[in-house]
Amino acid sequence: YWIPFMAPCLASISKAARRHAKVVAIADNVIPHDKRMGDKMLTGYFVKHVDGFVVMSKSVVEDLKPFTNSPSAFLPHPIYDVYGDKISKTEAQNKLGIRSEDKHLLFFGFIRKYKGLDLLLRAMGDDRVQALGVKLIVAGEFYDDQQYYMDLIDECGIKDQVIMKTGFIPEEDVKNYFCAADMVAQPYRSATQSGITQIAYNFERPILVTNTGGLPEIVPDGKVGYVVEPEPKSISDAVVKFYQGNMEKAFTEAAAVEKERFSWKSFVGGLEKLASGL
Repeated sequence: YWIPFMAPCLASISKAARRHAKVVAIADNVIPHDKRMGDKMLTGYFVKHVDGFVVMSKSVVEDLKPFTNSPSAFLPHPIYDVYGDKISKTEAQNKLGIRSEDKHLLFFGFIRKYKGLDLLLRAMGDDRVQALGVKLIVAGEFYDDQQYYMDLIDECGIKDQVIMKTGFIPEEDVKNYFCAADMVAQPYRSATQSGITQIAYNFERPILVTNTGGLPEIVPDGKVGYVVEPEPKSISDAVVKFYQGNMEKAFTEAAAVEKERFSWKSFVGGLEKLASGL
């Protein structure tokens, strides 16, 4: 369950299924990022037809409480391991046609206001970040006003620092973006959890996230990356710290260990345990 628009459809399916079985819902979001009138009513209608819930961040556990006291299990999103094997950074950069001698951050995924790309662009305009010669790869489709971001790039004077790879990205190309980057940046204003984090873990990339929703639960600060406040200065401070401290190697090694927490075996085991208790 991720959006109230689907509640009538999913509730109808749940009602039919409950005649013969228990129903467990994987609740990605209970409260949507883009709120609309009627969201609570629709979510409440769906929730009352479910026996138990899998949630992938603790913030969603709290979001569920006003709607139901049905059992729930906190099971972090497993890693996305469907995008092929890890390749060398140089090979990935060559495939993208970017310079291997440059430093690269990656913003990946749909571009929407709550994902905070504008915060990251302002951070890129920090004099300290510019002095480091860092490039930002923006890879994803615009679901927001593209011109706003293009104007912001001009305003911050970072046109030469931003590599725009916007539009649909084929599945077979995903690994090129992650393997080409020194660190994956998720400057989100709001979030519950994110599949982008789990793709980054799969390719053992350092990760910068903001202190919002369930993101800090998944990225240990100072171990595999940074947890910062969702504002430009905090983001730029972390970028400078990452490069000046030469942290890529240590974070990469830690990510390779940390990702074992997010195996599909662990997720399925937790789901079975929840279901057996209903």
